[in-house]
Amino acid sequence: MPNRLSQSLSPYLIQHANNPVDWYPWSEEALVKARKENKPIFLSIGYSACHWCHVMEHESFENDEVAAVLNRGFVSIKVDREERPDLDDLYMDAVQLVTRRGGWPMSVWLTPDLKPFFGGTYFPREPRQGMPGFIQLLENIEKLWSEKSHDLKLQADELVKEMKRISSPEETNAPLDSKIIDQAIGQLSQEFDKEWGGFGSAPKFPQQMAIDLIFKHNEATHQVMAFKTLDAMWEGGLFDHLAGGFARYSTDRQWLVPHFEKMLYDNAQLALIYFDGYVRSGKSQYRITAEETLRYLLRDMTDPRGGIYSTEDADSEGVEGKFYVFTEKEIQQCLDQDAKDFMGVFGVTKEGNFEGHNILHRFSGMQAAPLGNVKEKACKDKLLRYRNQRVRPHLDDKILASWNGLALSAFAKGYRVTNQKIYLDQAQSIAEFLMSELWDGTNLYRVYRKGQRHTPGFCEDYAFVANGLIDLYEADHNEQRLHQSRDLMEILITKFYDRNLGGFYSSDPRNTDTLFPIKNVYDQAIPSPNSQALRALIRLARYFSLPDYLKIVDQSFKACGKWLEQRPRAMLSMLSVLDLYLKPSLEIVMVGDPQDPLITKALGSLNQKYLPQLSLIVGKTGSLPHYQGRQGLSDKALIYICEGQTCSAPLNELDEFNKFIKKY
Repeated sequence: MPNRLSQSLSPYLIQHANNPVDWYPWSEEALVKARKENKPIFLSIGYSACHWCHVMEHESFENDEVAAVLNRGFVSIKVDREERPDLDDLYMDAVQLVTRRGGWPMSVWLTPDLKPFFGGTYFPREPRQGMPGFIQLLENIEKLWSEKSHDLKLQADELVKEMKRISSPEETNAPLDSKIIDQAIGQLSQEFDKEWGGFGSAPKFPQQMAIDLIFKHNEATHQVMAFKTLDAMWEGGLFDHLAGGFARYSTDRQWLVPHFEKMLYDNAQLALIYFDGYVRSGKSQYRITAEETLRYLLRDMTDPRGGIYSTEDADSEGVEGKFYVFTEKEIQQCLDQDAKDFMGVFGVTKEGNFEGHNILHRFSGMQAAPLGNVKEKACKDKLLRYRNQRVRPHLDDKILASWNGLALSAFAKGYRVTNQKIYLDQAQSIAEFLMSELWDGTNLYRVYRKGQRHTPGFCEDYAFVANGLIDLYEADHNEQRLHQSRDLMEILITKFYDRNLGGFYSSDPRNTDTLFPIKNVYDQAIPSPNSQALRALIRLARYFSLPDYLKIVDQSFKACGKWLEQRPRAMLSMLSVLDLYLKPSLEIVMVGDPQDPLITKALGSLNQKYLPQLSLIVGKTGSLPHYQGRQGLSDKALIYICEGQTCSAPLNELDEFNKFIKKY
């Protein structure tokens, strides 16, 4: 008989709807039950594409004996971390304090007043490889709660005290300067894998924020780290060489064997960073990789209404990676006379490189005779059609505001770099979806699925969408985008800004269903909410001349100062924003018809430059301060360039403009 999770819209919760466990979603009903019956809460947090979440479900949550213990002694709550990042962040802090590591599935035991007293990640049903068995663990906790609940509550109080300490900012009066960025780059240099690219050893994550900061640092010796990493990620099995798009991470140092799940947030950020790599280096393969990633999102992840879905699972038919791998025989049968050349380029062998199968990659094929673009595309298309006849991995089709904000930025960048209208059309579709389906004029909602929106937006939702709208303005020059972005940031300030100490809470501190609000300043798979809120404020301050926004930025940097000094490596996106804040602005105002030849050609040149400081204004007229004194001065298009507080005379010749930007 289905449990309460069957009424949920979350694909992750629905996956557990037929468990014998008496699951509750995170709700007032569950919290009241725990308090009324004085039972500890077992909180299980995961997401639909999580392989080990599936393993723990099959081993434990589908097991009647486990369910009996949970139903007898606990109030069991399931949470989709993608819907409730505030709960995930809060209790991940607790798990990391208890175990010194984190991950999903996350398993946390709480007192009825929501204070954690014990936690971990995956537990096998029976003891294995030094891990306690889940049944044994549950029975021990049940016994302890019955006999020594007072001790567990004291333990919980101490843990909460430490959680509050690590999540409270320590203001600094010392000025923040570029030295702290140099320090972080130095740490990245020490971690850099010179042989295979990336930072650290296995498992390896893409770390887009590290590459972004390196690009902004602008020193050739450091750029090598970024380009080596971009090359290796594309060459390896992390990249889907048939359909495009990247998997979540590599299980090995070489980027060969991925954890096969595909996440929207990874692919949006990687498309952005590969486009940056292209304009940084001129290497066409980076542009091609970014385009193939966007086309994967367009083809396989786009909702008919315009939003982008969240994830594709690692598993199909209960086997991790089954959808993506091939035997040598399959490729021979599918490609016939072209098989030998294809297998040489993509490292296919009889033995395989993954449990008797082959993950396509280019490492061993770098020295092979090239297929040629036409033949390679034909082979890949043929194999993709063959692969698409298989059972596809599960698609999590919920649409999240913050992740779609990242996708909006990626498609807008794709249009600017390639001039391919398909990317602008998709960026505009995402923006229209977000502003019609998830924004009601006063509140931004986080989640949309099956025609319903729910869950009030978090700081990251407002900040990522606000930045995405600015990026779209710089692509389509529709000033409404900037006003929409500013509207979002006004609400963000009202809901999340700490006016006493500075910085932004991740969730509305007035919420009553969480233990306490936290300020998330550390990067995870996506940039921290605080960094992206500050980035949007700086950019809007430059567009609208808003000194009050810069005061908020200044106070927030001071509030985060100690954290930045102590753990710069964990706050790379914040350092990128600090770089934006410290360097002089670059404002380019093109007054005239956007279709004027001078403007179209100037934009073509400009869009092939790496200019992270740029504020770009294009149009005949508008309400932005940059138009004052510049509208109607000439029948011809004019271009104004301001660096910091210094502005050039108006330019009306393309050669003059190109000569000016050549120095960048």
